[in-house]
Amino acid sequence: MKSGFVSIIGRTNAGKSSLLNALLNEKIAIVSHKQNATRRKINGIVMHEGDQIIFIDTPGLHKSDKMLNQLMISEAIKSMGDCDLIVFLASIHDDTSDYEKFLTLNPQKPHILVLTKVDEVKNEAVLAKFSKYQKFQTHFAALMPFSTKQKTYQKPLLEQICKLLPEHEYFFDPEFITNTNEREIFREFILEAIYENLSDEIPYSTDVLVDKVVDKTDITEIYATIITEREIHKSMIIGKNGETIKRIGIHARKLIANLTGKKVFVKLVVVVKKGWSKDENMIKKINNY
Repeated sequence: MKSGFVSIIGRTNAGKSSLLNALLNEKIAIVSHKQNATRRKINGIVMHEGDQIIFIDTPGLHKSDKMLNQLMISEAIKSMGDCDLIVFLASIHDDTSDYEKFLTLNPQKPHILVLTKVDEVKNEAVLAKFSKYQKFQTHFAALMPFSTKQKTYQKPLLEQICKLLPEHEYFFDPEFITNTNEREIFREFILEAIYENLSDEIPYSTDVLVDKVVDKTDITEIYATIITEREIHKSMIIGKNGETIKRIGIHARKLIANLTGKKVFVKLVVVVKKGWSKDENMIKKINNY
């Protein structure tokens, strides 16, 4: 029996959350085309042939002078030391520079290099990219392709991960798919709904706090506060006659209902906290860093 923690590392939009959701066969992590969508670590638990893998989805590695982003990057780097194995994701469309930057961080744990989105190019392009990464073969434990759309890639990846995990009893009940508090998952889904229903500018000065969850027999009621920095952003989040916040609520409700399998009610309010994303103490309080 093997059991261990695996940190999923890579640049923003490399497909980290999509990989986690695909391996779980369940959506628990925020997925968005916008950069830096993942702000907090979300854990997913995958059982594979008697072994238990606890995946940690982390914020993307990138350069930034913004306080919020710097703390997110610190969380990702910290997770590299708190795990048994690292899975580094690189898009098949990228050159090797992001991986080379990752190596400069001097990771102390073994890692598997996974090339994502391989379904989007021809086999010749995949082989060509593999050959470019071969010069780093002394650094990685394995080099593997992956596609969230083609399930044939999933079993080989899970088998390779299990080979590198330590012998250990299960950390969690095998029936669990996550040990992340459900409030954190609900919060991420509401944030995803904000990302998908607003322009690029607003989400990065916005976050969500789940104030209360009332779990009834036939419905889950979720009461949450959307925090933003400017009155103009508050107006845009609410929208004319409340249309935008209604759309956000509907989007979030669908995401949460798909996970819980229950009817969901979402009540959202918007408050302004000027400069919160530049205040380290405020960021840590909101994100539990």
